[in-house]
Amino acid sequence: MRLLHTLHRHRFAYLMLLPGMILSGMFVFYPIFAAVFYAMQDWSGFNADIKFVGFQNFVDLFHDPIFWNAFGRSIYFLAGTVPAQLVLSLMLAMVLNNQLLKLSNLFRTMVFLPVVTPVAVIGIVWTFLLSPFNGPINGLLLDIGLIARPIDFLGSSDTVMPSVIGVYVWKWLGITLIYWLAALQTVPEDVYDAARLDNCKGLRLVVLVVLPIIMPFAVAITLITMVSALNVFPLVMSMTNGGPFFGSEVMEIFIYRTAFASDDGTIPRLGYAAAAGVLFGLMILGLTILQSLATRMARRRAEGVA
Repeated sequence: MRLLHTLHRHRFAYLMLLPGMILSGMFVFYPIFAAVFYAMQDWSGFNADIKFVGFQNFVDLFHDPIFWNAFGRSIYFLAGTVPAQLVLSLMLAMVLNNQLLKLSNLFRTMVFLPVVTPVAVIGIVWTFLLSPFNGPINGLLLDIGLIARPIDFLGSSDTVMPSVIGVYVWKWLGITLIYWLAALQTVPEDVYDAARLDNCKGLRLVVLVVLPIIMPFAVAITLITMVSALNVFPLVMSMTNGGPFFGSEVMEIFIYRTAFASDDGTIPRLGYAAAAGVLFGLMILGLTILQSLATRMARRRAEGVA
């Protein structure tokens, strides 16, 4: 009765929440439960023959070398993008946060511009720029004598992942820059003045003064960047389609190819792909939980120091 009374009392508020709850149920919660359900089925997705196999799909995944190769490439992509993105954006943020720098807003806009550019456009343009036949980058390297012959950046398994990593860092550098700028705004100007009096500049200023103050923000920015780096499907799909020879097939490409676009003559396996998606989702969920715990610990430590 108390619950019914509360619902009746706040009926207008719950009514306003209803559209959002319905959309969340349709596009968030239902797909999650559906993925778990299909992960326990042997189903191609193109017929009505659905066979319950329990955890067999997960067992098969743990013995699938192609799955582990895709998983390893996702970790490789993560390890290549996150440190570069964090360090470069922090360096730019320290420079652009200087109030004496003229046209700082213009430079911020220029760095942020790739973020709002559609991923498909970015992929197509960079595919042309990195082309070994008429690409401007190869032409420039040949003209200045750094290479003797064109490099097939996206056509070689040795260079495809570093190339995609570089494009990804360039595209999303601006959003991490905004995070760092917001964090740096919390550092009092008196701290910078005191550091200047002690002749603390450059890297020492960042490591010894700035980072300890913004550590809770740094932890959150790091983990947000890590989660974002695992969602790279549009860029890889538009640039390489997972090739060459699965050289850039990250987890998302593996899931998509297994479920919908099997090109090796085999029947697509939606249940198998759903199991891989569940494992990939658990990985992202683990990073999200880690973000929450690490941010809370860093905030408590900062409050204790204060």
